[in-house]
Amino acid sequence: MDRKSYTAELAGLRELRTEITAAEKAVAAAQKELDKLTAQRARRVAGLAGYEGAQAPAIAKASGLSVGDVVRIAPLLDPTPAAVRAPKADDQAAAAAPVEAANAAPVAEPAVAVAPALTCPAPVIEQPAPAAPVTKAPTEVEDQAVAEQPAPAAAPVVPAASVAPVAAAPRSVVEAGPRELPTLPEGPAGARFEAVTTGLVSKRPNFTQQARSTVFLDAAAGMLAVRDQVVRVDLGARTPGEILDAVLHAAPGTERIYITAGAPWHDGAERYSTLKDAVAAWLNTPSERWTTAVGSGRDKLAGHFVHQRQPVGRYAPVSAPDGGTTEIRSMGEWFDPDGADVVTCRHAFTLLWQALRRHWDDAVLMGSPSQTGRDLWSRTIPTTGKWAGGYPVLSEELRGLLHATGGQGRTELILPPRVPEQLPALVEYDRTFAYAKHLWKSPVGTPRRITASAFAAMTEAEQTKVLMSCSHWNVRVTVPAGWNHVGLLPAPVTGDRAWIYPCEPGATFTTWAGGAEVHLALSNHIAPWRIEVLGGLLFEDGKPLDEWGKRLKAAWADLTNLSKLHGDERQRQAAYLASRAVRSVLLFGLGGFAQRPRLVSGTTPLGEALPAGVEILGQDGEVVTWQRQAGFSRDPYAHPEWAAYVWSGARAALLDMKYRQGKEVIGYAGALHAKPGTVVYFGTDGIALTERQPWPYRGEPGDYLLKGHLTGPVEHPTSQEQYLKLRGLGRAELAQMGADQ
Repeated sequence: MDRKSYTAELAGLRELRTEITAAEKAVAAAQKELDKLTAQRARRVAGLAGYEGAQAPAIAKASGLSVGDVVRIAPLLDPTPAAVRAPKADDQAAAAAPVEAANAAPVAEPAVAVAPALTCPAPVIEQPAPAAPVTKAPTEVEDQAVAEQPAPAAAPVVPAASVAPVAAAPRSVVEAGPRELPTLPEGPAGARFEAVTTGLVSKRPNFTQQARSTVFLDAAAGMLAVRDQVVRVDLGARTPGEILDAVLHAAPGTERIYITAGAPWHDGAERYSTLKDAVAAWLNTPSERWTTAVGSGRDKLAGHFVHQRQPVGRYAPVSAPDGGTTEIRSMGEWFDPDGADVVTCRHAFTLLWQALRRHWDDAVLMGSPSQTGRDLWSRTIPTTGKWAGGYPVLSEELRGLLHATGGQGRTELILPPRVPEQLPALVEYDRTFAYAKHLWKSPVGTPRRITASAFAAMTEAEQTKVLMSCSHWNVRVTVPAGWNHVGLLPAPVTGDRAWIYPCEPGATFTTWAGGAEVHLALSNHIAPWRIEVLGGLLFEDGKPLDEWGKRLKAAWADLTNLSKLHGDERQRQAAYLASRAVRSVLLFGLGGFAQRPRLVSGTTPLGEALPAGVEILGQDGEVVTWQRQAGFSRDPYAHPEWAAYVWSGARAALLDMKYRQGKEVIGYAGALHAKPGTVVYFGTDGIALTERQPWPYRGEPGDYLLKGHLTGPVEHPTSQEQYLKLRGLGRAELAQMGADQ
């Protein structure tokens, strides 16, 4: 460029500056006018809320706002069912109320029925339905839809998700900050809790899922497994864009990348206040060639899914943002690779697909075990019989009630003086493929409400029958005098724990629990608890999950046997990982039925208006990452009644499980069959104690497997993190000495 051209460019730049200044003034004036009109609209919306028949959807359509925006302006128009709003409001009220409120005058209570102590245990609680013999053997986080709690926990939900540190069990429910749960309303409002959603049914699909081109990447070593080859790739600084460039160059057409090792989303995590912030920043690292994919139509998603350890990044080429999408996902969604190389991980996926194809002709591995589990289940919906047309979805009010009152796994660290300060040993037992044992019966159809007076009018045999059936009960519980063992029923509290298990003699609390747990409290072999029935929901007994569970158990057994018998070590390891993936399909697939309020995450360019009601997760120089609760969707596969019933049965079996040979009970296991003062920890489907137990292990779903043994004396852990460290040491010690099973 010569001097003349340079001078001309400067003159042109000055002219452009003048035009930009004028445009900025025009934008400012327009913004001022927009703010004025927006305020006027808000005043009109608030005024319309004064009309008795006003409805948020109609006002939202007329005003051009979302229903959520209308509700924020005029809270009286909130269409959310009271059962969904109640827990949040109760949490806020409990947090703000002074402790002295616990001593306030008692409120008049509804009529109740005291359930008699049951002298005959209910065999059907633990007895699986007759099935084909199984060979003996050892929130996805649903991206934008479901927050799950997977077993390691979560986690759910959760994939594996972290569990908050567990504090000492409170001496009373009042001290822990009680949380009031929703109840069944009277009158016309209560009818919605005995209804299903019109036009919403779980139907068998009439199409076959399409498989996606998938590769496996060790981001630490730069090794890529694609089809039957392994190639080395240069990942540069391991940003999403560089990973996509390298992988797509080596394997054009790739639609899904599983990271088996290296966790690039944790790079530079020390620079952020939380791990989630670090992950969000990594997912949104700017790239010249890639942009966040948001999809279109029914598949439209809100960008990436931000999770501390199992994130999902969705990207599209800048040149074709509405075109094909490539996902970057974590192998940990399916199983913990535990040092397995990329070839072994890919082979595990192949074995998983082959095992499922033996039981589903149209099985396809989708992005997450949650999606895969739900898709496989949908292909077991009956084509004949009463439910051939599909399973109806409960009303939104009832789904909200089950969401608020049906907790998942029990996580509890029991502290001194209930256990010794110095533990003589720390012995871990884990229920093998636990949830698979509880799928043979589930609630179906529209529930029937059972009032306190109706329950009181039943004979003892009738009360026992309804408790043994698929049911969900609102009860007031009193721990009996002289009780010296662990708690049996969950009590709602505020804070991260959500549920505690009172065991102090005389402690009283009100809660919801499944029939399996209530029946156990009344019929346990130590001492019956006092249960006052305030009301309940009685479903029809059905088998919507039975066929799904049988097929998954068969696939799991095939892979587990292969992991023990194959002559090649790599094949054995791949088969073991595949068996863990089957467990994830069942665990997270079941969690997907819970259909908790959707947690939607997304990104917005810096400077643009954020969607209403979002929580900002983090931001960098380009984008703001956010998330928000999106409420319940019209999901045809939403069945929280199934998840709640299975979780309740599993919690009961953690306390008392029977081993059967035919109809004969040949043994018992569970916390109540250990000595008082020996139970240290409950962890979803496992227990830690201070001594070994004579519980038989047959390699069947639900059996208690000795998983770890740490020789004492052991200082009692005071937090979840300390316990997990000791658990790891115990597993290592047991592996060295050899398990006596």
